[in-house]
Amino acid sequence: MSWKLDGLTIVLTYRDGGLFKAVTRGNGEVGEVITNNARVFKNVPLKIAYKGELTLRGEAVISYKDFEKINEEIEDVDARYKNPRNLCSGSVRQLNNEITARRNVRFYAFSLVQAENVDFENSRQRQMEWLKGQGFEVVEYHMVTADTAEREVEDFSERITDNEFPSDGLVLVYDDIAYGQSLGRTSKFPRDSFAFKWADEIRETKLTEIEWSPSRTGLINPVAVFEPVELEGTTVSRASVHNISIMEELELGIGDRIEVYKANMIIPQIAQNLTRSGVKDIPSVCPVCGEKTRIRKVSNAKALYCTNPECQAKHVKAFSLFVSRDALNIEGLSEATLEKFIAKGFIREFSDIFHLERYHEEIRQMEGFGEKSFQNLSASIEKARVTTLPRVIYSLGIAGIGLANAKVICREFKNDVDAMLHATEEELGRIDGIGSVLAGAFVSYFQDEDHIKILLNLLKELEIPEEIVDNTERILEGKKFVITGSVTHFANRSEVKELIESLGGKVTGSVTAKTDFLINNDVHSTSSKNKKANELNIPIISEEEFIEMARGGR
Repeated sequence: MSWKLDGLTIVLTYRDGGLFKAVTRGNGEVGEVITNNARVFKNVPLKIAYKGELTLRGEAVISYKDFEKINEEIEDVDARYKNPRNLCSGSVRQLNNEITARRNVRFYAFSLVQAENVDFENSRQRQMEWLKGQGFEVVEYHMVTADTAEREVEDFSERITDNEFPSDGLVLVYDDIAYGQSLGRTSKFPRDSFAFKWADEIRETKLTEIEWSPSRTGLINPVAVFEPVELEGTTVSRASVHNISIMEELELGIGDRIEVYKANMIIPQIAQNLTRSGVKDIPSVCPVCGEKTRIRKVSNAKALYCTNPECQAKHVKAFSLFVSRDALNIEGLSEATLEKFIAKGFIREFSDIFHLERYHEEIRQMEGFGEKSFQNLSASIEKARVTTLPRVIYSLGIAGIGLANAKVICREFKNDVDAMLHATEEELGRIDGIGSVLAGAFVSYFQDEDHIKILLNLLKELEIPEEIVDNTERILEGKKFVITGSVTHFANRSEVKELIESLGGKVTGSVTAKTDFLINNDVHSTSSKNKKANELNIPIISEEEFIEMARGGR
């Protein structure tokens, strides 16, 4: 009997005493090769004494301690990992194994699949002891009989709360290898072992509120808020009810005594309603925009929807663009967090983001937040107050207007906001790189008085330093560049692009006959862009060559 560890199953193969291959279990037949990542697991031996071919299975896991530490380093509450298993799965599949190494992934062997020319005397226990001798850590196991199994289950269950690694149950496997193999297998699993999951922990509590949470689809989800209870080692006070049909099945009303649990030890759910007072007070207006709601039947379930197409909750993508890196660059506001803040009425337009301190106490008490998270978010918002006008224009989400176009327009109008608001399509269309379509979109956007009001309200919150006139010669005027591959002298390719544009050049995404230079540090690469550049006789230059060019070296 052993722990059923809750991580990611990995199959390791050794040849000639060295780690040859590591794959995930995948769908049971085809997995992903993750050999480079397995090499940096904390306890996987790269060399073993045995020289034959060895195949074994085990579980890759991350401890609760490391899980909490990594989550604390992630500023955005909603970007944090939900549980150690999800973190482990993402860590094992990283393209850069330096990240995997920092995550402290450990591997615990639970099954020996094959070891050529080794006699294990028909015993699983001997296999496990042999693996220990080769330097592997194996999952904790106890030898049990029919008489001792129940006592051992109790022993394991008493230690689950203090376990360093996540476990969602126990596994029983026959020690007699031949007997186990003689039982055959189902379409998915061998019959020589049995897995048991822990029973759900259930707590009784009192329903205090039904909170209605609008989403970007218009669906308004009911969320049960109840007196806090301890479940699976954490304090829980909320559970999604999903739709009105489920509320009606549970006859859910404020003040009812309910039983709650965590599905798969993760997601809070209502098990049953003990008092069943009945559903009341389904909102007739949306809690975000105040417009009428409507009950619709979707897939045989009744759900509540907002009827207003302009409801802020339906435009969370616009707010997501606003806080993105090339716009106002506000860390800690993921789409999920924005959706929550919009649903609660904290954010109705862009300028509201700069006044979240009004809701300090409410945000601090939201699930997953806390004082430190709120302070980090506040610091990021204050930092974003100092910005540039092109970033502001781009952040508005005008159709087709990217950061590069916004820079061109702002430069043309010398950062005069009033002049831009009253610009004509003809004026904009004459700007190199804008054209009639973008000019039309820009003018059309500011013909809406609400859009002008949103921009003016936003500008009141921002500090836009006066631009120092750049007397740098525009030595790349008219030159078109494509950038590919990694860079070493710049933080990222966006920085290279900014430099090119500041010197009068342009950056495009694909190599065409109009491209003047392809920047690629691997000038001899056989990538599709290099091939295309060679076909068109377009020079491929390294980063160093580009820097010399930017300095006026060419």
